[in-house]
Amino acid sequence: MTKRITAVIMAVLLLGACGTGNVAEEPSAAETTVSEAADVDSTEAMEDPSVEGDAAPLPDPRSLTGVSEVADLPDPEPIDGAFEQVLPVTVTDHEDNRVTITDTERILALDLSGSLSRTVIALGYGDSIVGRSISSTEEQLADVPVVTAEEHSLNAEAILSLRPTLVIADRTIGPPEALVQLESSGIPVVLTDPQHTMESNSDRIQTVADILGVPEAGAALVERTESEIAAAIDEISAWVPEEPLSAAFLYVRGTAGVFFIFGSDNGTSALIENVGARDIASEQGIIGTVPANAESLLLLNPDVILTMTGGLESTDGIDGLLSRPGVSDTTARQKQRIIAIPDGMSLSFGPQTGEVLVAVARALYGVDETE
Repeated sequence: MTKRITAVIMAVLLLGACGTGNVAEEPSAAETTVSEAADVDSTEAMEDPSVEGDAAPLPDPRSLTGVSEVADLPDPEPIDGAFEQVLPVTVTDHEDNRVTITDTERILALDLSGSLSRTVIALGYGDSIVGRSISSTEEQLADVPVVTAEEHSLNAEAILSLRPTLVIADRTIGPPEALVQLESSGIPVVLTDPQHTMESNSDRIQTVADILGVPEAGAALVERTESEIAAAIDEISAWVPEEPLSAAFLYVRGTAGVFFIFGSDNGTSALIENVGARDIASEQGIIGTVPANAESLLLLNPDVILTMTGGLESTDGIDGLLSRPGVSDTTARQKQRIIAIPDGMSLSFGPQTGEVLVAVARALYGVDETE
């Protein structure tokens, strides 16, 4: 069970300790947290109505109560520009398989988080997607057949019936036998890195572009994404209090025993730290995914709990979550302070990472969309 839940984390925003492998004199936008970017002046501007500017002061985030639901993202905007596609292209995938792609007319982009389909759309090939995982919730894919069952299991027969010319996937979905069956049928199957982290975000975008035969579009999308992340971090820095909130990301499903704390290598650290909060699980040395029992939750005692919207609904809402052992004695419970993030955007990152950070930060700090 723990391994299966850990796979959820690998879908994006669960930012591990892996780096891009590039050496630079200055930290990248993806590596610079909001808490590092915030300064005293911006905090004073947030709290002091006398500071010049039309914006009203923000509330003290520790005074906020209740559930804040993060709105789902709109579909990604395709990258601007005319980029020539060069096919056939031969790539070496994440598992060192050499795969030749000759046709991208009928694509499946399948992973646990839905990040791959959003990347394909952002590269301008959304109209070629003919099947999707249950995590790909983009509006333009609403009528596209779902080829995954519960727990994100691939239905090889359903996929074959769609006559795909290219399958892009990673090991966050399975079973492995289904992917082998697709490969044996002659369909090009390209496996990408299952570690969805902010550090690996640019490399993953470029990898998908290379698979599609549009490397220049990938470079442009990487540049746009990194610029949006930098702008998001700069915007959020003005909302961060002088004493950052402590936060923990809890994964819950149903009303029984599926209840976990996400630690430092799941991507949650990057999400939490880049919206200016402290990842209290990481600070306490939690790595990977551990059971959220009463003892561990009391040790963490977060100001705020982050969780997935679908998980919150499955456990009978806020009352169900807050009644679990250990949660009831936390600071977050006393103020019922929960940030509910749509499942498909919570840890997927991808080309809309900047939008994700701003949306979560708005919910965390009570910032209205008009501000």
